Amino acid sequence: MDHNAKILLIDDDRGSREGLGLLLRQEGYEVDTLDSGEAALQALGKEPYDVIITDLILPGASGIDLLKTVKEMDLPCNVILITGNASAETAVEAMKEGAFDYITKPIDFQKLQLLTDKAVEKSRLVAENLYLRQQLRGKYKFDNIIGSSSAMQEVFTCMEKIMNTDSTVLILGESGTGKELVARAIHYNSHRKQKPFVAINCGAIPAELLESELFGHVRGAFTGAVADKQGKFEQADQGTIFLDEIGTMPVHLQMKLLRVLQEHEVERVGSSKKVSFNVRVISATNSNLDELVEKGQFREDLYYRLNVIPVPLPALRERLEDIPLLARHFLQKSCKAMQREPMNFTGEAIQALEAYDWPGNVREMENAIERAVALADGLVIDRKDLPAKISGKQGVEHALHFPDIPEAGLDLQDIIATMEKAMIGQALEKSGGVKSRAAALLRINRTTLVEKLKRLNLQ
Repeated sequence: MDHNAKILLIDDDRGSREGLGLLLRQEGYEVDTLDSGEAALQALGKEPYDVIITDLILPGASGIDLLKTVKEMDLPCNVILITGNASAETAVEAMKEGAFDYITKPIDFQKLQLLTDKAVEKSRLVAENLYLRQQLRGKYKFDNIIGSSSAMQEVFTCMEKIMNTDSTVLILGESGTGKELVARAIHYNSHRKQKPFVAINCGAIPAELLESELFGHVRGAFTGAVADKQGKFEQADQGTIFLDEIGTMPVHLQMKLLRVLQEHEVERVGSSKKVSFNVRVISATNSNLDELVEKGQFREDLYYRLNVIPVPLPALRERLEDIPLLARHFLQKSCKAMQREPMNFTGEAIQALEAYDWPGNVREMENAIERAVALADGLVIDRKDLPAKISGKQGVEHALHFPDIPEAGLDLQDIIATMEKAMIGQALEKSGGVKSRAAALLRINRTTLVEKLKRLNLQ
């Protein structure tokens, strides 16, 4: 039970009101009491209550009226109704209007306490999710792109500067870092937002079909071309075209793409007629285009044409402070998609998420949390609910090499100290010397790690 939870108790019977209020305060709750529905309506929204416990029959307004008002105001609190009438109709109406639960008189205080504890827990989860949504609408201005780290703030600042220009953008980053999300955010926050956003993955389409997909074709241009077809550039006219995995484009198409970008005109396959268009070009790659240019696998002139404004996206391991915020966002998203009640993480689960390297970046995290929500038994995601490679269940025993004990015996404390030094050194090496990251890898607090470094005389 949360000892900081705040309860609003409404009952027109003074004895019942004062008695319940005293018992709830003895359990650690902060309790405000009122004697009428009218007074309660005036109080709603002025104070942040976790739970409202109200008699059904009140002067001024009924408990059902209060419940309806709480729902209309979208307050993140739960309502428990007290009724002297145990009829099925009353219960059905209360639950239909969104009551957390109801309890009949005479009141079983132990039952009321259990209901209140559960209602507080659910209210706190709802409030946390509401706060997260407000953060996304406020500080984090671009939908679905989440981050408070300095690395992501640099990305947001760059996006804000370029979104209302028509400059060509090249988004750089590892797979799973959200390159298409950034491209869409730039488009939908620009003056072209009412026009099409057309995306094409150049690496997912066979080379022999990519030209037709990009530039279109006329009927009879090749076997199977039974009708004229617009290409992606024509479809994106007045809007934005997103060329994903541009580094995979065959060299023979790169020359034609360069000409299209220079002339703002396209020729469909099988036609000599030129069609004009006006599009903003955003491309993305997880390849090192500089290296591809040196190897002759990517045209240098096309590279300069595309790389007018580069937007590098950090890998998830480079913005560790964003992991809890991202994790809770994906948790909320998965709960909603699976129609599950709001859930939360334990501290150990968050610690495991922070300690993992995330080679698949944000996409891997989303998939891992979706899996955890699907398999979890309760309303809390623990370390054990995460995939084994993230929770650390695999490989711990194999990573440790225990010496054989000689006949003469050994000094256990020396062995432990040696092993501790080795593990701390390895964690610091893996974390690039960042103590908070090393502490997460070792599943200890940063202050504990600092103390161990001093005790073991490690720098």
